[in-house]
Amino acid sequence: MHRLTAHGQQRVANLAQRYGVSPDAVITLLAALIAGQGTMAQFHHPELGGSGQWMQGGMTMVGDMFNHALQATVDGVCSELAHLLAQQPSVLHSMSSPSPSQGGRPPSGPKVSLFVPAASTATRQWWPAELGMPSSTGAQNNLQYAYFPAPRRLAIAINGHVTVYDTLDHQISGVSQQQSAGASLTLSSQCGVVQLVSLPVVSVDGVSQEETRAVQKQEPALSAPAEPSQAEHVQEDILTTIERLAALHKQGILSEEEFTATKAALLKRL
Repeated sequence: MHRLTAHGQQRVANLAQRYGVSPDAVITLLAALIAGQGTMAQFHHPELGGSGQWMQGGMTMVGDMFNHALQATVDGVCSELAHLLAQQPSVLHSMSSPSPSQGGRPPSGPKVSLFVPAASTATRQWWPAELGMPSSTGAQNNLQYAYFPAPRRLAIAINGHVTVYDTLDHQISGVSQQQSAGASLTLSSQCGVVQLVSLPVVSVDGVSQEETRAVQKQEPALSAPAEPSQAEHVQEDILTTIERLAALHKQGILSEEEFTATKAALLKRL
């Protein structure tokens, strides 16, 4: 999704507070509205009853179909977001060209700058070139992300270090980072909220996990190595997992408490 300005982030936070939902839920609806050209939204978020749909001037549907309060919440948030987007037609036009039947000017009124202009967000390609062009990108605090649905990859850049993840069967619609230092990252997908640490790591700073393991296993060939026992296999897997967790902790994806607790639990299995 387009990168929010400080004013845009504040408007999202205000909407979330007034309607009693999280900023991530509001951002999910905002992304869905942009995809729907500001007149409709198909979304999926656990706080919003799972899968749902909103149409301007039409019916609001949520997974919890008899929850009228939730329907009113979704309708209220979408209506306000649609009004803000209507004042910024360039954002909608960047998604697709308006048809002749849509003619006319956008509603007048004081414009609210929700998004950083495209010229300001233009940056060099920081993700691995072999991934191609992402379907969506975003940034928050010291984090950048780029999602590539065809190869099923998600690239995360934190403080200049790029980690590529296998997204498995998830269709990523957003990446969220809590404001507290070292907080874990979460993803929004068709399955709801997903912890980033649950996804397999493909590479770190361009070095694949297979290459990392190969280097770690290199030893002088003084004699024919004995077949490793099952216990040695388990020990190696545990140490590899700890190294992966250490890399995530260094990048700020895992908090100190999460890293220490998980490491201690793994070490007890050695």
